[in-house]
Amino acid sequence: MIRAIIIDDERLARNELKKLLMDFPEIEVISEAANASEGVEQIENLNPELIFLDIQMPGKTGFDMLGDLDKTPHVIFTTAYDEYALKAFEVNALDYLVKPVEPKRLADAIQKLHLQEEREPNQMQSLNINRSILSEQDQVFVKDGERCWFVKLSDIRLFESVGNYAKVYFGPNKPLILKSLNALEERLDEKTFFRANRKHIVNLRLIDKVEPYFNGGLLLEMKGGEKIEVSRRQTVKFKEMMSL
Repeated sequence: MIRAIIIDDERLARNELKKLLMDFPEIEVISEAANASEGVEQIENLNPELIFLDIQMPGKTGFDMLGDLDKTPHVIFTTAYDEYALKAFEVNALDYLVKPVEPKRLADAIQKLHLQEEREPNQMQSLNINRSILSEQDQVFVKDGERCWFVKLSDIRLFESVGNYAKVYFGPNKPLILKSLNALEERLDEKTFFRANRKHIVNLRLIDKVEPYFNGGLLLEMKGGEKIEVSRRQTVKFKEMMSL
């Protein structure tokens, strides 16, 4: 059973979608919300596997709402935008449904969801017992200007502190998110993410090389080529963790 929440400011649109979803018994609509702040509250309380999300809502948009979440479930956007406008967002959401939603397009979107489930069976089960710690299967939403991404934590090599922001390194991208390194460190699983120094948290699985560095520290070379110094204090911890 896939638990879903519908987030849309139009009651008629929510009802219409609920009616269409009756043809998909594997999807259970457990709640609905009429705006972004209700949406965030419902997602954090109920931890659904899937959300149907309207993009244009009064106050905060659907994109703004995703930016407020610590981790994002699978997302199917519902929108009155045309397909071309959406391409600009570069969001790798599961799918977009243009309103009024056509049953055929909804069936395609749900098919994509099932394919994703087969590829990543653990993501649906990643309802952590300890919900405050994010697992590497969790995905986060990152928005930088007009570009947006859903990124799995396991694909993030590095977080770098830039004032009140953190720069997120994945693939060729380095967008900024409004989160401090300390706040991130509290939520990330220390088995995967390691605080190398005051300015950097690295993904231990994406380290290419470890070299001794001056003053008894270490120098890590990440898979993306970035070189990160491990402070002397953290080097002791790093060696213990890696049994070096």
